[in-house]
Amino acid sequence: MRILWMIVAGGVMAATTPVAPRTPSDAVAVPTLQERLGHPRDARLLIVHADDLGVTHSVNAATIRALETGLVNSASLMPATPWFPEIAAYGREHPDADLGLHLALPSERTFYRWGPVASRERVPTLLDAAGYLHQNWTDATSIAPSEVEIELRAQIERALALGVKPTHLDSHQNRLYQTSQPLFEVFRRVARAYGLPMLLPREWFATWSYLGEGLAPDDVVIERVLTITPDVPAEGWAAFYRDGVDSLPPGVTELVIHPAFDDEEMRAFSREQATWGAAWRQRDFDYFMSAAFRQQLRQKGITLVTWREIAGVQQRLKKAAESRSR
Repeated sequence: MRILWMIVAGGVMAATTPVAPRTPSDAVAVPTLQERLGHPRDARLLIVHADDLGVTHSVNAATIRALETGLVNSASLMPATPWFPEIAAYGREHPDADLGLHLALPSERTFYRWGPVASRERVPTLLDAAGYLHQNWTDATSIAPSEVEIELRAQIERALALGVKPTHLDSHQNRLYQTSQPLFEVFRRVARAYGLPMLLPREWFATWSYLGEGLAPDDVVIERVLTITPDVPAEGWAAFYRDGVDSLPPGVTELVIHPAFDDEEMRAFSREQATWGAAWRQRDFDYFMSAAFRQQLRQKGITLVTWREIAGVQQRLKKAAESRSR
């Protein structure tokens, strides 16, 4: 007998099998994540997820309005950013809101910067000469994984100290996924230490193969992430989202958006570049607040799910794995 670890929708499972190879007819249908969430195998499930809460008041205000419509049903907060206390207060007052943490190591804007949550002497490789988190990471930027872990834990602890009970973790600019295997392993270790699911799309495994390595029985994997990119012109905004949602395949997709108001604060925040700036974020807000988006979900039979629900799946998988190991 031997143990085979099989990557499956919703995580990894261990199966004791004979040494002789199994035939397709012997295979046991492993539940997909959508089935574990209580939906049919062919269900198209969507998380409409707002990023960057805490970065400005405008982002907070627009996202809160969007969350209260129910069409945007999940979001993630940035503990290192200046307006985090405001959105943390919202989280305390709305404990059922699906709020995760958007862990940020870069501080990418030119005139609007933030530093680490950990004390600067503990994370020197994360900082530029002025003491801010690096504006960008280049091939010459040497980041110490041990310092990344210190900062990630400090950001999570700040959120917990302010009464936020996060439902999940993800990474600003996807840096912790797409930079290197050592940084991803730090991220995964921290997520497991806090018992939180992390955004992990199966579609990324083909490009960053290490993301699919070392999966534990209770690791939860969604299928894909959909987000708009700078090559989409303003006049193509609605069509991008409409076509993307219309063509969703079965499984769980996270649709990552960046709502805010095109106001004086946001125009100052992003005045050096238009990408993810004030007008960009207003377009996101407008589309996902629209009656057309609500109607699209209904007509296409797409069901919204949350990270809170996925966290429940992860907890059940963990308990099952622990029971098997006894």
